[in-house]
Amino acid sequence: MRFVADLHIHSKYSRACSRDCDLEHLTWWARRKGITLVGTGDFTHPAWHDHLRENLEPAEPGLFRLRADLDRDIDRTLPPSLAAAPVRFMLSVEISTIYKRGDRTRKVHHLVYMPDLDSAAEFNRRLARIGNIGSDGRPILGLDSRDLLEITLECGGYLVPAHVWTPWFAVLGSKSGFDAIADCYVDLADHIFAVETGLSSDPEMNWRVSGLDRYRLVSNSDAHSPPMLGREATVFDTGLDYHSVKRALETGDGHAGSIEFFPEEGKYHVDGHRKCGVRMEPRETVAHHGICPECRKPLTVGVLSRVEELADRPEGFRPDGAAGFRNLVPLPEIMSEIVGTGPKSKKVLGEIDKLTAALGPELGILQDVPVDDLAAHSTLLGEAIGRLRRGEVVRDAGYDGEYGVIRLFEPGELSRRSASLSLFEFAPAEPVPAPVRVPVTLAQSTVDTVEEVSPGGAGTLLDGLDPEQRVAASSEGGPLLIIAGPGTGKTRTLTHRIAHLVTERGVPPEECLAITFTRRAAGEMAERLVSLAPAHADRLTVATFHSLGVRILREHHALVGLSPSFGIADPERQLEVAVSVAGEEKEARRLVAEGDEQYKKALRAQDLVDFDDLIALPLSLLENDSALVAAYRARFRWVSVDEYQDVDERQYRLLRLLAPADGNLTAIGDPDQSIYRFRGADVGFFLRFQEDFPGARVVHLTRNYRSSEQVVTGALRVISPSTLVPGRELRAMGSHGDALIGVHHAASEQAEAVFVARTVEQVLGGASFHAFDSGRVSASEGTQGLGFSDFAVLYRTDRQSRVLVEALTQSGLPFQKRSHDRLADRPGVSRIVRGLGFAAGDSVLDRVRAVAGEDHAAYELLKPLAVECGADFERFHTTLALGVEVDTWDPRADRISLLTLHASKGLEFPVVFIVGCEDGLLPLRWPGSAQDDEVDEERRLMFVGMTRAQRHLFLSHTTGRPRSPFLDHLGEFTRIGDVKPKRKKRGTQLSLL
Repeated sequence: MRFVADLHIHSKYSRACSRDCDLEHLTWWARRKGITLVGTGDFTHPAWHDHLRENLEPAEPGLFRLRADLDRDIDRTLPPSLAAAPVRFMLSVEISTIYKRGDRTRKVHHLVYMPDLDSAAEFNRRLARIGNIGSDGRPILGLDSRDLLEITLECGGYLVPAHVWTPWFAVLGSKSGFDAIADCYVDLADHIFAVETGLSSDPEMNWRVSGLDRYRLVSNSDAHSPPMLGREATVFDTGLDYHSVKRALETGDGHAGSIEFFPEEGKYHVDGHRKCGVRMEPRETVAHHGICPECRKPLTVGVLSRVEELADRPEGFRPDGAAGFRNLVPLPEIMSEIVGTGPKSKKVLGEIDKLTAALGPELGILQDVPVDDLAAHSTLLGEAIGRLRRGEVVRDAGYDGEYGVIRLFEPGELSRRSASLSLFEFAPAEPVPAPVRVPVTLAQSTVDTVEEVSPGGAGTLLDGLDPEQRVAASSEGGPLLIIAGPGTGKTRTLTHRIAHLVTERGVPPEECLAITFTRRAAGEMAERLVSLAPAHADRLTVATFHSLGVRILREHHALVGLSPSFGIADPERQLEVAVSVAGEEKEARRLVAEGDEQYKKALRAQDLVDFDDLIALPLSLLENDSALVAAYRARFRWVSVDEYQDVDERQYRLLRLLAPADGNLTAIGDPDQSIYRFRGADVGFFLRFQEDFPGARVVHLTRNYRSSEQVVTGALRVISPSTLVPGRELRAMGSHGDALIGVHHAASEQAEAVFVARTVEQVLGGASFHAFDSGRVSASEGTQGLGFSDFAVLYRTDRQSRVLVEALTQSGLPFQKRSHDRLADRPGVSRIVRGLGFAAGDSVLDRVRAVAGEDHAAYELLKPLAVECGADFERFHTTLALGVEVDTWDPRADRISLLTLHASKGLEFPVVFIVGCEDGLLPLRWPGSAQDDEVDEERRLMFVGMTRAQRHLFLSHTTGRPRSPFLDHLGEFTRIGDVKPKRKKRGTQLSLL
């Protein structure tokens, strides 16, 4: 069966798409055009997916038809020549992926096809873990193209790269694509068997690139409104079902060719700059070194230039066995040229109604109806379509987002002729002025040469450290305090010191203990030590304070009345035990909060400890047993503590017991980054280190490799009024650009959030075609090789995130709201954990799956940890109890991070926004609290937030509160679009009537 397919369209849920993009209108227009198979588009959008389930019914395998009652209503509105023609739907969606690979920002669009609604639902479920699929029918994901292909294959579908030559958003695009399809999809590239040529190229252009010979060249309309269906399409001669279409694309057998625009009509055919009205052919672009002669900014390099760049064949070459194609002009555009009104005008549509009623669908009129039959209706129409079929057209090529114009008549020709029928009374349209043509001055290209610098030869483990880091890492035994400013390589220095001790100084690895605060930080430290000292790493002890406490209690359980397999009560279990003591919940919560003795006894009776016990009980054991202290000091002769400024009183006492005053204790941190007083942290312990450990050596790390000079200077100015490091010094060493800190004054929190979303798009270089078409982003922006995960938005309180979530959702930008939520606190998790002991299964995952039942959300949360623990049930329970954090996102995803300033500690991003820089928010002022100490900590919090930024730092505040006093110390910055107060309207006197 020979049929026409248009498998790239959009629904009314996509941005900048017609509200008529529903199944009924698509079916009506498919019959009008002569299209048998139509993509549904947008099946990832929840509302559209529901609409498809409700209004489609199964047809041939893998295809659907409109519900019978709706289909009958459509046929009543069509003439007999069009009614009852079969129209089928295939599940399709266009996915935009924006990510970073090879130090370049990659922006690639893909078409994904699924064989049934259940497969589509599973695909949607997986993508929902990666980004926001509900804000736009064409979702924008921070996901590598290769990983999207993997998910597609796992769900049973296939993927076709979309409009492969488009400069901004395509696999071969000049701005953010690759030089070959295989480079994009790497190890899964063999699963790509077709590519969409796009409106700005046709098969003949693609034939010049031999690397595309293995792919079937398909075309589709990318319709944003139903009348645009079929402006490009693919022709098949095969069975009308999903599997036959897929097989035809895989093998070429049944792929009969395509219907094409004239490529010059596409929006990106040649090069140019729309704002300046400059259009250039490839040769002219080369002569001008890709720079617009009007504004001196980079030109948008179009498809023709990109094909020239990758071509390895001459024009006119046709590979053996290549399917054919036909260039057409949509019938409304031809009629528009003849009658002299727009293609959407009532006059044009009325004439086409008459033609299709008499002669059949539009594509048939353009390709098959004899010219004499057309001339019988209109001499000019017959003449126009005759010229079209012979390829005799006038072409003004499109460029930089501006559609080209294809005409069938020379300028002025129509005004000299009269139509053969009165129905074609016309007033020819005025010719559109052509863009500026820039004279070509050929010049020899100049390329700056860069001298290669050969790396030095291999040496000791410490050769890669800077002088300050080397002094710290190679320091002799005894107490050592390392004051490490932000971005100075704190973890690098500490891990190199430990590795140096065991590999080059002969220290037994069993004698080394490294302590940090979070499981994530401990994991990172352990990974680095495996890389630095692989032969010794498994004998080093890397722990958090709480996991160290578990180790001590397991070894000496009998001394505190516990069994070897004692449990760690989660918050729900703690409350149950406390209620058994207190009798009612309110009093029970008080007992837990205060660590009541009766509550603790009840815990021990059930062979349980709570989270606080993991420090308190080991501390009590050691403080009351000097022999035990001596044993641990003998075991761990070299102790290293990360983030020493964050220790609390109990942790401090524990460290003093483990390390004598003259012991080998290395403490590293920065008192100006002490921001956790609300958790009990006391920076005073850091400041008195030299009193506690007389003769301690102090080393300062002052070379910042993370941030630009502007960010470092601004952060130092902000912290200087209350710094805890006398003579604080921090020097920017990296190459992170020269952008000034940006300060924005917004009219409201909503306007502030919109500023964030808009600026992300501008720095990224546009996340959608709409960003360019609307003028929000220009061609000269976004050349910094960034992905979504390179952006972070920081705020003081979680409440501030609401408007940010709304603005980013509305913009369609993928984001994640990071938190430190404990996995054990999520709904359903504690029920599953309690049930594991009664479930069947050899592995943790088997039992989690059995107990979870229909609670898919809790199962998905526990699955990664269950897989990691294998059959080690004790490790699973202990890890949960120690507060492992929620990880609900697919690790392949690339998203903007939303997080509090406290949660940002230890992270870094190329682009950072700090919103709410207002007095009352930052600093946050509590009623009736002591001002000075708290404001000083708030200033340290600002310092931490600012020093997360590598290249760009944006600080914003709103009209609702006074500007933060911290901004007064900022120094040099640039104002960005400050709000202008609205002028008040004059009062109007009301009339009596």
